[in-house]
Amino acid sequence: MSTIHDIRSSHFKSDAREAIANVELRGALARAQEQSNSKRDRAIQRIADDWESMRDQASAIKTWTLENLGEQLELFERNAVKNGIQVHWAEDAENACRLVNEICADAEARSVIKSKSMVTEEIGLNHTLEAAGLEVVESDLGEWIVQIAGETPSHIVAPAIHHTRESIHRLFEETLGRKIPTDAESMTMVAREVLRQAFLRADVGITGVNYLVAETGSFLVLENEGNQRLTTSLPRVHIAVSGIEKIVPRLADLDLFLRMIGRSGTGQVVTTYQNLFCGPRRSPDEDGPRDMHMVLVDNGRTKLLASEKRRQTLQCIRCGACLNICPVYRQIGGHAYGSVYPGPIGSIFTPQVAGLHKASQLPFASSLCGACKDVCPVKIDIPGILLDLREEIAEHGEGQRDQETELKMKRESPAFRRWSSLMQSPRKYRMSGALVRTMALIASHTSLFDRFIPPLSAWRSTRSVPRPEGGSFRARWRRRTEANR
Repeated sequence: MSTIHDIRSSHFKSDAREAIANVELRGALARAQEQSNSKRDRAIQRIADDWESMRDQASAIKTWTLENLGEQLELFERNAVKNGIQVHWAEDAENACRLVNEICADAEARSVIKSKSMVTEEIGLNHTLEAAGLEVVESDLGEWIVQIAGETPSHIVAPAIHHTRESIHRLFEETLGRKIPTDAESMTMVAREVLRQAFLRADVGITGVNYLVAETGSFLVLENEGNQRLTTSLPRVHIAVSGIEKIVPRLADLDLFLRMIGRSGTGQVVTTYQNLFCGPRRSPDEDGPRDMHMVLVDNGRTKLLASEKRRQTLQCIRCGACLNICPVYRQIGGHAYGSVYPGPIGSIFTPQVAGLHKASQLPFASSLCGACKDVCPVKIDIPGILLDLREEIAEHGEGQRDQETELKMKRESPAFRRWSSLMQSPRKYRMSGALVRTMALIASHTSLFDRFIPPLSAWRSTRSVPRPEGGSFRARWRRRTEANR
């Protein structure tokens, strides 16, 4: 079993081309990104004076925690067990799925209700439970939409970001077999009607985890819809599935991370619901599940700890800010990455966990513009890790590369040698600049060069060539200097 379920990252290039050709998809992504970034900017502006110091503090907490991960996880387990939580350790995806399946079998469950969880998507939990004969229903609206569509999430916060209202309406009518009004409120009420019945018949509720707290043995799960509270309070068994990196040392640390994750992810000052779980119900008269289980999933995470640089990957709090700002993600969406973790964070997480030989194209799915690093609330150096992974791919040869990446690198090597030669010679650099400006001027009016230089046709398929104005930078600087004398 692969560490990441149903991974197809080796098809990234062809899937990206297909996504770029989908005008409806690109329109939906552009609107969603602009809205998300605008809301994020407004939310952060309210605490602008403190934001950078908050990022420094959050990064320091996550760095220290990863350096002491084993000790913190053991402390969490001891305190969780005292709270009545049954803690299970899963080395990989297969063990994690088996553990959850066994808990459901012991509970004689027939129906499972789930709230949003990227880790359960990562390990392919739904497929395992369905193969065992269980009904599995996603209760988060976006997750339910992609579930009935037979898709995987295309965003780690907004799973159905690639859908428009029109496509969701078509999907609802096809799935439910009845006419439904086209307005968003009516469609939401229809989904609520269907999901309420799933809540009532569920024997087991499954959630992800946003933060594990070592000090108290409790865990926090965030949501905006209220579905999670029903998922954890109505069924008699609650199973939480978490990556081992989700831990923070103290309960007081949540104050900082709660102020950051909402602003970074959805542009909210704070997420609508913060559910802190401290164990199952203590008596039959209390609300909540009779049994509570915590499944801690490694699935390749511990091998990231060996490298100080790559260890930063595990600092991620899954806010999705890097996806919302990424120019590559904006053009192709999440499914083209071939992994449940798309965008910049997926381009560094997936190759390290699943193996570079399975995802060698993803480290190259970036312009290295650095926007992802600028918006990351815990200051993960995503561009630096991408370069580190590219270097490993180049050094280790075919063993770390799929066939398409191998061919791409063979084509790029001569180009990089020529670029190196140009950068070392001022004369060649000036001549090449003049040639590029001339070609750009012609190309902005005609497709002549596209016919003779194939890379230009691929580049121009999604871009327009800017018209050069005012000559080179050196010439413009010379004119400005002379004018100021």
